[in-house]
Amino acid sequence: MLGLVGAALLAPAAPAAAAPQPIGKCTTSSGVVLAVDFSQWGGPVYRSCGTTPTTGYELLNQGGWRTTGTGHDGPAFICRIGYSGHQGGKQYPTPQQEDCVLTPPASAYWSYWHADPGQNTWEYSQLGAMSYQPKPGSVDLWIFGGTDIGGTKGRPTLTPNQLRAHNSLPTGGDPAPQPPPKPRPQPDPVRTTEQPGGSAPAAPPPPSAAPPSPTASGGMPPSASASPSASPSPSPSASASSPPPSEVVAAPGEETRVVDAAPAPDAEHDSGSVVPLAATAGLVAVIGGAAVFAAKRRRRAE
Repeated sequence: MLGLVGAALLAPAAPAAAAPQPIGKCTTSSGVVLAVDFSQWGGPVYRSCGTTPTTGYELLNQGGWRTTGTGHDGPAFICRIGYSGHQGGKQYPTPQQEDCVLTPPASAYWSYWHADPGQNTWEYSQLGAMSYQPKPGSVDLWIFGGTDIGGTKGRPTLTPNQLRAHNSLPTGGDPAPQPPPKPRPQPDPVRTTEQPGGSAPAAPPPPSAAPPSPTASGGMPPSASASPSASPSPSPSASASSPPPSEVVAAPGEETRVVDAAPAPDAEHDSGSVVPLAATAGLVAVIGGAAVFAAKRRRRAE
């Protein structure tokens, strides 16, 4: 019986797993977009895609994402966040900035925000990352800084619509194979149709005059180069430069960049201090010792 009690205390509940996906796999009604703001340290806002159902904690620990908890609260309290595709997986805040032994102050911690499908306002999370299950088509956002307990101060500057998926179907996959084009029928160059009344076949039209030959230097003759149509100007759509698909330009007036974080190899996992686990193990040992002592006393009394 004692062994079962100890196992129940030591074994955490297994949360639903989140499978990392390319950002194009998230849609308005499937998957969940995870966004993490590293602008406090000069970095961008990374966004990635994970499957649902899952928990916020699992989203932050898959596809290259890793977190660190605190010695006081364990891994459930998100103290540091890192992505292996950014700075080699370095987690922020660094140990020099926050030792993650006690709960960080409300002026400098990772706050957790949600936006349900179709919603363009943020809601401050009332549940921890291990307890909250984001809805399909929603957005999860983590920002670092000063946010009061109610989430009325230090709200995100980006809107959910700047981060969420707007495609109704998954994108970015390999295109479906297309059937080969059918060969077009070619006219017979030998046979011709007879004219009505049994007359002889119509003679082919005389060949047109040959085009002027190029000059000796290999260029076009002056009459051709002087034509306005010889060097058409490129269309605006061809000359306009567009951002790479992995990066989304921030809205006007915003300096924060939003970058799509592709699933990457897992970074080194640091679940936080072992103090909570050691304390729990010590508590189990004390309970076990008391139970053994009580059993010996009962045998002596008998």
